[in-house]
Amino acid sequence: MHYSENKLTITANHLTVSYTDDGIVSAPAIIFIHGFPLNKSMWNRQIEALKGKNRVIAYDIRGFGKSDAGNDDFSIELFVSDLLGLMDALNLDKAMLCGFSMGGYIALNAIQNHPERFNALILCDTNCTADKPEAKEKRMKSIENIKEKGLEQYADESLKKLFAAVSVSKQIEEIAIVKEMILKTSKPAIYKTLHALAERKATCTQLHEIKMPVLILVGKEDEITPPEVALLMHEKIKGSTLHIIEQAGHLSNIENGDEFNEHLIKFIASL
Repeated sequence: MHYSENKLTITANHLTVSYTDDGIVSAPAIIFIHGFPLNKSMWNRQIEALKGKNRVIAYDIRGFGKSDAGNDDFSIELFVSDLLGLMDALNLDKAMLCGFSMGGYIALNAIQNHPERFNALILCDTNCTADKPEAKEKRMKSIENIKEKGLEQYADESLKKLFAAVSVSKQIEEIAIVKEMILKTSKPAIYKTLHALAERKATCTQLHEIKMPVLILVGKEDEITPPEVALLMHEKIKGSTLHIIEQAGHLSNIENGDEFNEHLIKFIASL
């Protein structure tokens, strides 16, 4: 049984990408895509839970964590191109895909445009809709606020939305870790990603075309992508499974990792 190495870098899509590759090389691979404005370390508990039976890969999207940003304008399509470039560089023909929030937008776009490269999909605290005008405006205002007031205030405001109220007093360490992830992200990467998120296309009308096993997970207290949004996707994706994670907001995999991992392990074992 050959176990793969951990923290690595690779050139994919003309970019130096930072990633972790854990678990059993010959086992089915699952790729984790982080959300905004975070990095691959948000998946540490999931990697730990799965690496005994799977090959588990988590990578930093361009401009986040330790991956290069490159010179291109960011877009969901570019992020998908990076994902496929990473898979090619790792000689991975197929993989399971797990995307959180922005990672879910990337995963949905990838699966709808390149279904032959994937054999299962896990959507976490995400949605299939595009930004409404007021949401776009909010993102542009965030850019102005960061330029004026700095990243610290933006991070503090983000944390209020990312975590459920129940987590604020109990998960001090987790909140500190997430805040550090935000503060370590470069401002240009944040600006470019906010533009990419504002301009993303909806994927809802193509959900019925997804023919692979799909698991949808959402925090019960998620205010950014609430359970009713997850339910809408569940109804559109035939045969999908939906679980609402108790005592969790948007960061359900961090806030209630035990329940999240339980559903994740069960789903992967069923494939």
